[in-house]
Amino acid sequence: MARRNGTKVLAIVLAGGEGKRLMPLTADRAKPAVPFGGIYRLIDFALSNIVNSGYRQVVVLTQYKSHSLDRHISKTWRMSTMLGNYVAPIPAQQRVGKSWYLGSADAIYQSLNTIKDEKPDIVVVVGADHVYRMDFSQMVEQHVETQAGVTVSAIRQPIGLADQFGVIEVDPADPKRIKEFKEKPTDAVGLPDAPHEVFASMGNYVFDADVLVDAVTSDHSLEGSKHDMGGDIVPSFVRRERGYVYDFKNNDVDGSTDRDRGYWRDVGTLDSYYEAHMDLVSVHPVFNLYNYEWPIYTHYGFFPPAKFVHGSHGRFGEALNSAVSPGVVISGARVTGSVIGPAVKIHSYTEVADSVILDGVEIGRGCQVRRAIIDKGVTLAEGTTIGFDVERDRARGFTITESGLTVVGKEAVVGP
Repeated sequence: MARRNGTKVLAIVLAGGEGKRLMPLTADRAKPAVPFGGIYRLIDFALSNIVNSGYRQVVVLTQYKSHSLDRHISKTWRMSTMLGNYVAPIPAQQRVGKSWYLGSADAIYQSLNTIKDEKPDIVVVVGADHVYRMDFSQMVEQHVETQAGVTVSAIRQPIGLADQFGVIEVDPADPKRIKEFKEKPTDAVGLPDAPHEVFASMGNYVFDADVLVDAVTSDHSLEGSKHDMGGDIVPSFVRRERGYVYDFKNNDVDGSTDRDRGYWRDVGTLDSYYEAHMDLVSVHPVFNLYNYEWPIYTHYGFFPPAKFVHGSHGRFGEALNSAVSPGVVISGARVTGSVIGPAVKIHSYTEVADSVILDGVEIGRGCQVRRAIIDKGVTLAEGTTIGFDVERDRARGFTITESGLTVVGKEAVVGP
Protein backbone atom coordinates (compact mmCIF):
# COMPACT_ATOMS: atom_id res chain seq x y z
CA MET A 1 0.00 0.00 0.00
CA ALA A 2 1.24 3.46 -0.87
CA ARG A 3 2.38 5.64 2.02
CA ARG A 4 1.38 9.20 2.80
CA ASN A 5 3.69 11.01 5.23
CA GLY A 6 5.08 7.62 6.23
CA THR A 7 1.65 6.30 7.23
CA LYS A 8 -0.30 3.58 5.46
CA VAL A 9 -3.98 4.49 5.21
CA LEU A 10 -6.99 2.41 4.17
CA ALA A 11 -10.34 4.12 3.60
CA ILE A 12 -13.63 2.35 4.33
CA VAL A 13 -16.84 3.86 2.99
CA LEU A 14 -20.05 2.79 4.73
CA ALA A 15 -22.56 2.62 1.86
CA GLY A 16 -25.18 0.16 3.04
CA GLY A 17 -27.77 2.79 3.92
CA GLU A 18 -31.40 2.00 3.16
CA GLY A 19 -32.49 5.64 3.13
CA LYS A 20 -36.13 5.17 4.14
CA ARG A 21 -36.65 8.91 4.56
CA LEU A 22 -35.69 9.43 0.90
CA MET A 23 -38.45 7.20 -0.44
CA PRO A 24 -39.48 6.98 -3.27
CA LEU A 25 -35.96 7.88 -4.50
CA THR A 26 -34.62 4.84 -2.64
CA ALA A 27 -37.36 2.44 -3.73
CA ASP A 28 -35.03 0.93 -6.33
CA ARG A 29 -31.55 2.01 -5.21
CA ALA A 30 -29.34 2.40 -2.16
CA LYS A 31 -29.17 5.87 -0.62
CA PRO A 32 -25.53 6.48 -1.71
CA ALA A 33 -26.57 5.75 -5.32
CA VAL A 34 -29.22 8.49 -5.40
CA PRO A 35 -28.37 11.02 -8.15
CA PHE A 36 -27.36 14.49 -7.03
CA GLY A 37 -26.45 17.74 -8.73
CA GLY A 38 -27.37 16.56 -12.22
CA ILE A 39 -24.47 14.28 -13.11
CA TYR A 40 -23.31 12.89 -9.75
CA ARG A 41 -24.32 10.20 -7.30
CA LEU A 42 -24.16 10.92 -3.56
CA ILE A 43 -21.27 8.51 -3.09
CA ASP A 44 -19.11 10.51 -5.53
CA PHE A 45 -18.62 13.20 -2.89
CA ALA A 46 -17.17 10.83 -0.28
CA LEU A 47 -15.00 9.02 -2.81
CA SER A 48 -13.74 12.27 -4.38
CA ASN A 49 -12.78 13.60 -0.95
CA ILE A 50 -10.87 10.42 -0.16
CA VAL A 51 -8.99 10.36 -3.47
CA ASN A 52 -8.24 14.09 -3.38
CA SER A 53 -6.86 13.58 0.14
CA GLY A 54 -4.24 11.25 -1.34
CA TYR A 55 -5.77 7.93 -0.25
CA ARG A 56 -6.12 5.49 -3.12
CA GLN A 57 -6.97 2.17 -1.44
CA VAL A 58 -10.69 2.26 -0.78
CA VAL A 59 -13.30 -0.36 0.06
CA VAL A 60 -17.02 0.41 -0.14
CA LEU A 61 -19.26 -1.72 2.08
CA THR A 62 -22.67 -2.13 0.41
CA GLN A 63 -25.84 -3.96 1.32
CA TYR A 64 -29.28 -2.49 0.51
CA LYS A 65 -30.38 -2.66 -3.16
CA SER A 66 -26.78 -2.16 -4.22
CA HIS A 67 -26.90 -3.07 -7.91
CA SER A 68 -26.93 0.46 -9.34
CA LEU A 69 -24.36 1.54 -6.74
CA ASP A 70 -22.02 -1.36 -7.59
CA ARG A 71 -22.47 -0.65 -11.30
CA HIS A 72 -21.67 3.04 -10.85
CA ILE A 73 -18.53 2.29 -8.84
CA SER A 74 -17.27 -0.33 -11.31
CA LYS A 75 -17.86 1.96 -14.32
CA THR A 76 -16.60 5.18 -12.75
CA TRP A 77 -14.04 4.53 -10.04
CA ARG A 78 -11.17 2.87 -11.86
CA MET A 79 -7.62 3.73 -10.79
CA SER A 80 -4.19 2.44 -11.67
CA THR A 81 -3.83 -1.13 -10.45
CA MET A 82 -0.14 -0.94 -11.36
CA LEU A 83 0.27 1.52 -8.48
CA GLY A 84 -1.85 -0.58 -6.14
CA ASN A 85 -4.82 1.77 -6.28
CA TYR A 86 -8.43 0.60 -6.20
CA VAL A 87 -12.00 1.35 -5.16
CA ALA A 88 -13.59 -2.00 -4.37
CA PRO A 89 -17.31 -2.46 -3.61
CA ILE A 90 -17.81 -5.27 -1.10
CA PRO A 91 -21.33 -6.61 -0.53
CA ALA A 92 -22.47 -8.21 2.71
CA GLN A 93 -20.95 -11.70 2.61
CA GLN A 94 -22.08 -13.46 5.82
CA ARG A 95 -18.45 -14.23 6.65
CA VAL A 96 -19.08 -14.67 10.39
CA GLY A 97 -22.61 -16.07 10.43
CA LYS A 98 -25.89 -16.11 8.61
CA SER A 99 -26.88 -12.51 9.33
CA TRP A 100 -26.48 -9.47 7.11
CA TYR A 101 -24.94 -6.31 8.51
CA LEU A 102 -26.56 -5.47 11.84
CA GLY A 103 -25.13 -1.94 11.93
CA SER A 104 -22.19 0.12 10.72
CA ALA A 105 -19.78 -1.38 13.28
CA ASP A 106 -20.93 -4.88 12.37
CA ALA A 107 -20.33 -4.09 8.68
CA ILE A 108 -16.69 -3.38 9.49
CA TYR A 109 -16.46 -6.44 11.73
CA GLN A 110 -17.79 -8.69 8.99
CA SER A 111 -15.24 -7.16 6.60
CA LEU A 112 -12.14 -7.31 8.81
CA ASN A 113 -10.42 -9.39 6.14
CA THR A 114 -9.95 -6.17 4.14
CA ILE A 115 -7.93 -4.64 6.99
CA LYS A 116 -5.97 -7.82 7.63
CA ASP A 117 -5.12 -8.14 3.94
CA GLU A 118 -3.86 -4.55 3.57
CA LYS A 119 -2.25 -4.17 7.03
CA PRO A 120 -2.70 -0.36 7.21
CA ASP A 121 -1.54 1.83 10.08
CA ILE A 122 -4.62 4.05 9.94
CA VAL A 123 -8.21 3.43 8.84
CA VAL A 124 -10.42 6.32 7.72
CA VAL A 125 -14.12 5.44 7.98
CA VAL A 126 -16.60 7.72 6.20
CA GLY A 127 -20.28 7.78 5.35
CA ALA A 128 -21.46 7.78 1.75
CA ASP A 129 -24.42 10.10 1.68
CA HIS A 130 -23.34 13.63 2.61
CA VAL A 131 -22.51 16.57 0.35
CA TYR A 132 -19.28 18.37 1.27
CA ARG A 133 -15.56 18.79 0.55
CA MET A 134 -12.97 17.66 3.09
CA ASP A 135 -9.25 16.90 3.18
CA PHE A 136 -9.08 13.81 5.38
CA SER A 137 -5.28 13.95 5.58
CA GLN A 138 -5.55 16.96 7.92
CA MET A 139 -7.82 14.98 10.23
CA VAL A 140 -5.40 12.05 10.15
CA GLU A 141 -2.53 14.37 11.12
CA GLN A 142 -4.43 15.54 14.20
CA HIS A 143 -5.31 11.94 15.08
CA VAL A 144 -1.66 10.93 15.04
CA GLU A 145 -0.57 14.00 17.02
CA THR A 146 -3.11 13.47 19.81
CA GLN A 147 -2.67 9.67 19.92
CA ALA A 148 -6.45 9.38 20.03
CA GLY A 149 -8.35 6.12 20.14
CA VAL A 150 -10.86 7.57 17.71
CA THR A 151 -11.10 10.98 16.09
CA VAL A 152 -14.57 12.14 15.04
CA SER A 153 -15.08 14.96 12.55
CA ALA A 154 -17.63 17.54 13.65
CA ILE A 155 -19.25 20.64 12.19
CA ARG A 156 -20.39 23.61 14.24
CA GLN A 157 -24.16 24.09 14.32
CA PRO A 158 -26.45 26.53 16.19
CA ILE A 159 -27.30 25.17 19.64
CA GLY A 160 -30.98 25.49 18.75
CA LEU A 161 -30.55 22.68 16.20
CA ALA A 162 -28.85 20.29 18.64
CA ASP A 163 -31.87 18.00 18.81
CA GLN A 164 -31.38 17.17 15.11
CA PHE A 165 -27.85 15.74 15.41
CA GLY A 166 -25.50 13.51 17.29
CA VAL A 167 -23.84 16.14 19.50
CA ILE A 168 -20.28 16.10 20.79
CA GLU A 169 -19.58 17.88 24.07
CA VAL A 170 -15.90 18.63 24.75
CA ASP A 171 -13.72 18.98 27.83
CA PRO A 172 -13.27 22.74 28.47
CA ALA A 173 -9.74 22.08 29.69
CA ASP A 174 -8.90 20.14 26.52
CA PRO A 175 -11.29 21.21 23.71
CA LYS A 176 -10.15 18.43 21.39
CA ARG A 177 -11.12 15.71 23.86
CA ILE A 178 -14.72 14.46 23.78
CA LYS A 179 -16.41 14.67 27.17
CA GLU A 180 -19.75 13.24 26.12
CA PHE A 181 -21.50 12.05 22.97
CA LYS A 182 -25.27 12.63 22.96
CA GLU A 183 -27.83 11.62 20.36
CA LYS A 184 -30.24 14.48 19.53
CA PRO A 185 -30.13 16.09 23.00
CA THR A 186 -32.58 18.72 24.22
CA ASP A 187 -30.15 19.91 26.93
CA ALA A 188 -26.99 20.44 24.87
CA VAL A 189 -24.10 22.45 26.28
CA GLY A 190 -22.46 25.01 23.99
CA LEU A 191 -18.80 25.00 23.00
CA PRO A 192 -16.25 26.67 25.31
CA ASP A 193 -15.25 29.18 22.61
CA ALA A 194 -18.80 29.60 21.21
CA PRO A 195 -21.60 28.96 23.73
CA HIS A 196 -24.21 29.47 21.00
CA GLU A 197 -22.84 26.54 18.97
CA VAL A 198 -22.47 22.77 19.33
CA PHE A 199 -20.39 20.16 17.54
CA ALA A 200 -22.54 17.91 15.33
CA SER A 201 -20.97 14.62 14.30
CA MET A 202 -20.37 14.34 10.54
CA GLY A 203 -20.18 10.54 10.63
CA ASN A 204 -16.48 10.42 9.65
CA TYR A 205 -13.91 8.67 11.86
CA VAL A 206 -10.18 7.97 12.04
CA PHE A 207 -8.72 4.99 13.94
CA ASP A 208 -5.41 3.27 14.34
CA ALA A 209 -6.05 0.02 12.50
CA ASP A 210 -5.37 -2.32 15.44
CA VAL A 211 -7.57 -0.20 17.71
CA LEU A 212 -10.48 -0.38 15.25
CA VAL A 213 -10.11 -4.15 14.91
CA ASP A 214 -10.20 -4.59 18.69
CA ALA A 215 -13.18 -2.23 19.06
CA VAL A 216 -15.50 -3.86 16.52
CA THR A 217 -14.44 -7.35 17.65
CA SER A 218 -15.33 -6.57 21.27
CA ASP A 219 -18.58 -4.91 20.18
CA HIS A 220 -19.59 -7.97 18.16
CA SER A 221 -20.15 -10.06 21.30
CA LEU A 222 -21.40 -7.23 23.52
CA GLU A 223 -24.96 -7.92 24.67
CA GLY A 224 -27.36 -5.06 24.02
CA SER A 225 -25.16 -3.31 21.47
CA LYS A 226 -26.76 -1.98 18.31
CA HIS A 227 -23.36 -2.39 16.60
CA ASP A 228 -23.34 1.21 15.44
CA MET A 229 -20.24 3.36 15.00
CA GLY A 230 -21.78 6.54 16.39
CA GLY A 231 -24.06 4.91 18.93
CA ASP A 232 -21.75 2.26 20.39
CA ILE A 233 -18.12 2.42 19.24
CA VAL A 234 -17.49 6.16 19.75
CA PRO A 235 -19.13 6.28 23.22
CA SER A 236 -16.95 3.36 24.35
CA PHE A 237 -13.84 5.42 23.55
CA VAL A 238 -15.33 8.50 25.20
CA ARG A 239 -15.88 6.56 28.44
CA ARG A 240 -12.18 5.68 28.41
CA GLU A 241 -11.21 9.30 27.62
CA ARG A 242 -9.78 8.26 24.24
CA GLY A 243 -12.27 10.04 21.99
CA TYR A 244 -11.20 13.23 20.23
CA VAL A 245 -13.00 15.66 17.94
CA TYR A 246 -11.76 17.24 14.72
CA ASP A 247 -13.24 20.69 14.08
CA PHE A 248 -14.31 20.84 10.42
CA LYS A 249 -13.88 24.61 10.56
CA ASN A 250 -10.11 24.06 10.52
CA ASN A 251 -10.18 21.99 7.34
CA ASP A 252 -8.55 23.88 4.47
CA VAL A 253 -9.51 22.53 1.03
CA ASP A 254 -7.73 23.71 -2.10
CA GLY A 255 -9.80 26.13 -4.15
CA SER A 256 -12.44 26.75 -1.50
CA THR A 257 -14.02 30.19 -1.12
CA ASP A 258 -15.22 32.06 1.94
CA ARG A 259 -18.79 31.29 0.84
CA ASP A 260 -18.51 27.52 0.43
CA ARG A 261 -15.76 26.74 2.99
CA GLY A 262 -17.18 24.50 5.69
CA TYR A 263 -20.23 23.44 3.66
CA TRP A 264 -21.73 20.11 4.76
CA ARG A 265 -25.23 18.81 4.20
CA ASP A 266 -26.90 15.65 5.42
CA VAL A 267 -29.36 14.92 2.62
CA GLY A 268 -31.21 12.23 4.52
CA THR A 269 -34.70 13.62 3.89
CA LEU A 270 -36.48 14.68 0.71
CA ASP A 271 -36.64 18.28 1.89
CA SER A 272 -32.93 18.45 2.78
CA TYR A 273 -32.07 16.75 -0.53
CA TYR A 274 -34.09 19.40 -2.37
CA GLU A 275 -32.61 22.28 -0.36
CA ALA A 276 -29.07 21.07 -1.07
CA HIS A 277 -29.87 21.23 -4.79
CA MET A 278 -31.14 24.78 -4.40
CA ASP A 279 -27.77 25.62 -2.81
CA LEU A 280 -26.17 24.78 -6.17
CA VAL A 281 -28.14 27.16 -8.36
CA SER A 282 -27.91 30.51 -6.58
CA VAL A 283 -25.94 33.18 -8.45
CA HIS A 284 -23.09 32.75 -5.98
CA PRO A 285 -23.55 29.07 -5.10
CA VAL A 286 -23.40 28.08 -1.46
CA PHE A 287 -21.68 24.88 -2.61
CA ASN A 288 -19.40 25.50 -5.57
CA LEU A 289 -19.22 22.61 -8.05
CA TYR A 290 -16.78 24.64 -10.14
CA ASN A 291 -13.77 24.19 -7.85
CA TYR A 292 -11.31 22.54 -10.23
CA GLU A 293 -8.60 22.32 -7.56
CA TRP A 294 -10.70 19.83 -5.57
CA PRO A 295 -12.91 18.22 -8.24
CA ILE A 296 -15.87 15.95 -7.65
CA TYR A 297 -15.32 12.98 -9.95
CA THR A 298 -18.03 11.00 -11.69
CA HIS A 299 -19.06 9.34 -14.95
CA TYR A 300 -22.34 10.33 -16.59
CA GLY A 301 -22.19 8.53 -19.93
CA PHE A 302 -21.44 9.72 -23.43
CA PHE A 303 -23.98 12.47 -23.87
CA PRO A 304 -23.75 15.39 -26.32
CA PRO A 305 -23.85 19.00 -25.10
CA ALA A 306 -27.10 20.44 -23.78
CA LYS A 307 -29.20 22.17 -26.46
CA PHE A 308 -31.66 25.05 -26.26
CA VAL A 309 -33.87 25.43 -29.32
CA HIS A 310 -36.64 27.73 -30.61
CA GLY A 311 -36.65 31.47 -30.08
CA SER A 312 -39.79 32.82 -31.72
CA HIS A 313 -43.59 32.66 -31.82
CA GLY A 314 -43.83 32.51 -28.03
CA ARG A 315 -41.40 29.60 -27.76
CA PHE A 316 -38.10 30.30 -26.04
CA GLY A 317 -35.75 27.49 -25.06
CA GLU A 318 -34.00 28.91 -22.00
CA ALA A 319 -32.73 28.07 -18.53
CA LEU A 320 -32.09 30.75 -15.91
CA ASN A 321 -30.41 30.28 -12.51
CA SER A 322 -30.27 26.57 -13.28
CA ALA A 323 -27.76 23.74 -13.68
CA VAL A 324 -28.31 21.83 -16.93
CA SER A 325 -26.56 18.51 -17.61
CA PRO A 326 -25.22 17.10 -20.90
CA GLY A 327 -27.72 15.52 -23.25
CA VAL A 328 -30.56 17.83 -22.24
CA VAL A 329 -32.81 19.35 -24.90
CA ILE A 330 -34.90 22.33 -23.84
CA SER A 331 -37.15 22.92 -26.83
CA GLY A 332 -39.16 26.11 -26.61
CA ALA A 333 -39.52 25.72 -22.83
CA ARG A 334 -38.51 27.84 -19.85
CA VAL A 335 -36.55 26.46 -16.88
CA THR A 336 -35.82 28.56 -13.79
CA GLY A 337 -34.09 27.79 -10.47
CA SER A 338 -33.77 24.08 -11.25
CA VAL A 339 -31.26 21.24 -11.60
CA ILE A 340 -31.75 19.15 -14.75
CA GLY A 341 -30.14 15.71 -15.08
CA PRO A 342 -28.66 14.13 -18.22
CA ALA A 343 -30.77 13.29 -21.30
CA VAL A 344 -33.88 15.16 -20.15
CA LYS A 345 -36.25 16.44 -22.85
CA ILE A 346 -38.50 19.42 -22.14
CA HIS A 347 -40.93 20.36 -24.90
CA SER A 348 -42.45 23.64 -26.03
CA TYR A 349 -44.64 25.95 -23.93
CA THR A 350 -43.62 24.12 -20.77
CA GLU A 351 -42.39 25.82 -17.59
CA VAL A 352 -40.23 24.11 -14.95
CA ALA A 353 -39.49 26.13 -11.82
CA ASP A 354 -37.56 25.42 -8.61
CA SER A 355 -37.38 21.69 -9.32
CA VAL A 356 -34.97 18.75 -9.47
CA ILE A 357 -35.36 16.65 -12.62
CA LEU A 358 -33.35 13.42 -12.75
CA ASP A 359 -31.98 11.53 -15.76
CA GLY A 360 -34.01 10.66 -18.83
CA VAL A 361 -37.24 12.44 -17.90
CA GLU A 362 -39.45 13.59 -20.77
CA ILE A 363 -41.79 16.53 -20.15
CA GLY A 364 -44.36 17.09 -22.85
CA ARG A 365 -45.79 20.29 -24.33
CA GLY A 366 -47.65 22.76 -22.19
CA CYS A 367 -46.69 21.26 -18.84
CA GLN A 368 -46.30 23.17 -15.57
CA VAL A 369 -43.87 21.82 -12.94
CA ARG A 370 -43.13 23.68 -9.71
CA ARG A 371 -41.22 22.68 -6.54
CA ALA A 372 -40.96 19.04 -7.52
CA ILE A 373 -38.45 16.21 -7.56
CA ILE A 374 -39.00 13.95 -10.56
CA ASP A 375 -37.07 10.67 -10.58
CA LYS A 376 -35.43 8.95 -13.55
CA GLY A 377 -37.33 7.93 -16.62
CA VAL A 378 -40.62 9.67 -15.79
CA THR A 379 -42.86 10.74 -18.67
CA LEU A 380 -45.19 13.71 -18.28
CA ALA A 381 -47.89 13.83 -20.94
CA GLU A 382 -48.86 17.06 -22.69
CA GLY A 383 -50.62 19.53 -20.39
CA THR A 384 -49.59 17.85 -17.12
CA THR A 385 -49.43 20.04 -14.01
CA ILE A 386 -47.36 19.07 -10.93
CA GLY A 387 -46.75 21.03 -7.75
CA PHE A 388 -49.75 23.38 -7.91
CA ASP A 389 -52.45 21.31 -6.18
CA VAL A 390 -51.17 19.30 -3.22
CA GLU A 391 -54.31 17.23 -2.72
CA ARG A 392 -54.52 16.30 -6.39
CA ASP A 393 -50.83 15.35 -6.41
CA ARG A 394 -51.34 13.21 -3.33
CA ALA A 395 -54.39 11.54 -4.89
CA ARG A 396 -52.28 10.61 -7.92
CA GLY A 397 -49.93 8.66 -5.62
CA PHE A 398 -47.11 11.19 -5.45
CA THR A 399 -45.17 11.76 -2.24
CA ILE A 400 -45.77 15.13 -0.58
CA THR A 401 -43.18 16.32 1.96
CA GLU A 402 -43.74 18.43 5.08
CA SER A 403 -42.78 21.57 3.13
CA GLY A 404 -45.26 20.76 0.34
CA LEU A 405 -42.69 19.45 -2.12
CA THR A 406 -44.05 16.95 -4.69
CA VAL A 407 -41.97 13.85 -5.50
CA VAL A 408 -42.71 11.59 -8.47
CA GLY A 409 -41.26 8.08 -8.37
CA LYS A 410 -39.05 6.43 -10.97
CA GLU A 411 -40.41 5.66 -14.48
CA ALA A 412 -43.92 6.84 -13.73
CA VAL A 413 -46.16 7.84 -16.65
CA VAL A 414 -48.20 10.85 -15.63
CA GLY A 415 -51.18 12.34 -17.44
CA PRO A 416 -52.78 15.78 -17.13
